[in-house]
Amino acid sequence: MSAKNTIMTAIAAAERGAYDYLPKPFDLTALVSMVGRAAQHLEVRPVTPANAPAENLPIIGRSPIMQEIYRIIARLTQTDLTVMIEGESGTGKELVARAVHDYGKRRRGPFVAINMAAIPRELIESELFGHEKGAFTGATSRMAGRFEQAESGTLFLDEIGDMPFEAQTRLLRVLQQGEYTTVGGTQPIKTNVRIIAATHRNLRRLIDQGQFREDLFFRLNVVPIRLPPLRERSDDISDLVRHFLAQAEREGLPRKIIPAQSVERLQAHRWPGNVRELENVIRRIAALHPEEVVSPETIDRELASVALSQGAESGDDTGGLSGYLENHLARQFASFSDGLPPSGLYHRILANVEPPLIRAALAATKGNQIKAAELLGLNRNTLRTKIRTYGIQVVRGL
Repeated sequence: MSAKNTIMTAIAAAERGAYDYLPKPFDLTALVSMVGRAAQHLEVRPVTPANAPAENLPIIGRSPIMQEIYRIIARLTQTDLTVMIEGESGTGKELVARAVHDYGKRRRGPFVAINMAAIPRELIESELFGHEKGAFTGATSRMAGRFEQAESGTLFLDEIGDMPFEAQTRLLRVLQQGEYTTVGGTQPIKTNVRIIAATHRNLRRLIDQGQFREDLFFRLNVVPIRLPPLRERSDDISDLVRHFLAQAEREGLPRKIIPAQSVERLQAHRWPGNVRELENVIRRIAALHPEEVVSPETIDRELASVALSQGAESGDDTGGLSGYLENHLARQFASFSDGLPPSGLYHRILANVEPPLIRAALAATKGNQIKAAELLGLNRNTLRTKIRTYGIQVVRGL
């Protein structure tokens, strides 16, 4: 049992032979249930009275959803099973893969990562399995592939959903037979690596579309781990902020303090870029804003600029105007002590949204109110009423 609910608690418990661990506070029913399962466990191992490892935490967060992930990681460190990590971009999939390796049985071996989305399709097989001299134009010497580089260690296949179909077939053969051949080679090479794959894509949907092999999916998906997006674990944002501020200070950036009220603004944000986006925002605040204590207004301005840039880059509702408005409203609600703004919010928001929309329609139709009404899907008299209400100036021909 521990009140220090970090990933190192789970790993230390597993290394010392504990059946499981309970983060405080815990429910007595959960305790009784866990003890009952442990009592029925056939294998009885002595608990080693070892010192807990130094807490240079590879993953930050103490929320309940992260506690479950820590338990899975701790169990995986005691096995050599293949792992599939699913999660949105920026959730920390490579951090989880590194934790499984760094605290697992293969920690003395290499950790080799390859991103399938970053390598041209025609070079994937050469990157993975290596090639012989003269195997193709430009192959002037033999090159070791990632499997050979990761021998006796861990091979992390990031963005596995972007792997070309023909390369999937060769990877499946390696997983089934434990050997491969280099591009242009004929001699089978035995391999001894642990495979950890990761993706932000829905592999089952890709299987239905014929873009991913179902048999490969089942080979890789032995132990699935779903990393939650940051919006599902907003309680961890305060810990993450402290971590990133300390990291920035160690790198020579000015010391900053983000008080609780400012953290609440951060917790209200949707974070489509997840932990990576939060880290970028904190580093930017540490580098560019002069005040030591970061005010809620500074946070609002920074998040507003982030939302606008995301809206400019994205054509869908999740990252465009809808996402920006959702973030804006969340910050508005968070700015009130009881989380509720004054009544009449609907009309206040409309009064901010409608005028620029009407002005844009009038500009596009060169001041022609009939065409602007048709463009907006409004009755002409309704549009004229709104123009008078908002005091919008109409100039024909511009």
